[in-house]
Amino acid sequence: MNMFLNFLIAAVFAGTPLLFGTLGEIMSEKAGHLNLGVEGMMAMGACAGFMAGLLTDSFIFALIAAFAAGMLGALIYAVLTVTFMADQNVTGLTLTIFGTGLSNFVGEYMLVNSASSSLKLPEKITATISNINIPGLSSIPVVGQLFFQYNPFVYLGILAAILCGIYLNHTKMGLNLRAIGENPAAADAAGIKVTKIKYINILLGGGICGIGGAYSSMIICGGVWMSNSVNGLGWIAVALVIFASWSPTKAIFGSFIFGAFNILKYYFPKTWITIPSAFYDMLPFVITALVLVITSIRKSKENSQPASCGVNYFREER
Repeated sequence: MNMFLNFLIAAVFAGTPLLFGTLGEIMSEKAGHLNLGVEGMMAMGACAGFMAGLLTDSFIFALIAAFAAGMLGALIYAVLTVTFMADQNVTGLTLTIFGTGLSNFVGEYMLVNSASSSLKLPEKITATISNINIPGLSSIPVVGQLFFQYNPFVYLGILAAILCGIYLNHTKMGLNLRAIGENPAAADAAGIKVTKIKYINILLGGGICGIGGAYSSMIICGGVWMSNSVNGLGWIAVALVIFASWSPTKAIFGSFIFGAFNILKYYFPKTWITIPSAFYDMLPFVITALVLVITSIRKSKENSQPASCGVNYFREER
């Protein structure tokens, strides 16, 4: 029982960066833009968040820096695809290469110029991002451990998913965004400011991805700087958007499920069959590919991507 409970808790921890990445991509795709640069934006956020925490001793500044770095990556993408109408797939892939390269370069530069052989977050930061014990709730057997003993990032991710769901389904701008994602020409004819809303939501999505990157560098890596800390999570997040049917609330459960696959090798019981650890490393990506295949076969109107996703909108003169 204890092992299974620990497995569920670890799945939540491992799935949290996926949740941020998935939410960010949902915001972009709802605007009609397939952004394959999630990995790059998360990498930029990982570097900016870690370095800001290292230099300022402030968790808040680390979050702001990670969000801003993700937004910067998204701004590059938005300018190229919205304003200059560059190919979305090529731009996203380029952003991933740029973001991961920039992150590794800055991290290596800081490491070379530091007085120690490694970069480690100050104790003040690590204490802030440690698990929170909620009085009266954390002490409840099983339930307390499963729901009320996580770090601030986990609760922030769940809150972000709920707020994104409310925004997309119950606000005027969110409904306008969905209209743009389905038919930008019709939305434009109805007086909706297509370009403005695209920019706002692509940048917002990039910022959310950046926070997911900060989680990877500050939590998963144990507060010690490591290059490539995101390590493919951005690609899984892109597929999770489809798994979650473009729903922020469904993304919560999808992210934790894929988080479970990521840590399965640490909990799978020893059997007479020797399974190489590399099999478990590739398992999340195999599951990702299967999700894409199954989803494409069982495509329905309700659970399909926005109609204009991946297609640049050219506004004709009126």
